[in-house]
Amino acid sequence: MKREDYLKWDEYFMGIALLSSQRSKDPSTGVGACIVDANNRILSLGYNGMPFGCSDDEYPWDREGEPLETKYIYVCHAELNAILNYNGGPLKGARIYTTLFPCNECTKSIIQKGISEVIYLSDKYADTDSVKASKRMMNSAGVTYRAYEKSGKNIDLEL
Repeated sequence: MKREDYLKWDEYFMGIALLSSQRSKDPSTGVGACIVDANNRILSLGYNGMPFGCSDDEYPWDREGEPLETKYIYVCHAELNAILNYNGGPLKGARIYTTLFPCNECTKSIIQKGISEVIYLSDKYADTDSVKASKRMMNSAGVTYRAYEKSGKNIDLEL
């Protein structure tokens, strides 16, 4: 008889997005993303971090201060990294699992690449103009989005 307590697809892919977020060097908000196709095959992963060639020891991670002294204008977000890391064919009809609702800039890339569904863990910036714009664009473009429904499962990894 087969095991009954295996991970469901949403649990599996959100778990991978969460694991990917642990690669981020961001001291306040590590974000991970996992793109999958209609056959539940993982196409790409990403996390928020500095662009290639830009040392995360040399660029700022601060949230406050002058724009050039904060992380915001330098960091590549997890969703964009997952899209840019993908070297295959079209992403039309794919789903993206992300630990944080995408900003307006990532949403533009999600829409342009044809990703059809966003599953997110947290929407803690729902009241910001960026996320309001994201939802408006997704609604216009027919991209569905839904909150990940927590199952209560814990997965412990010993490394």
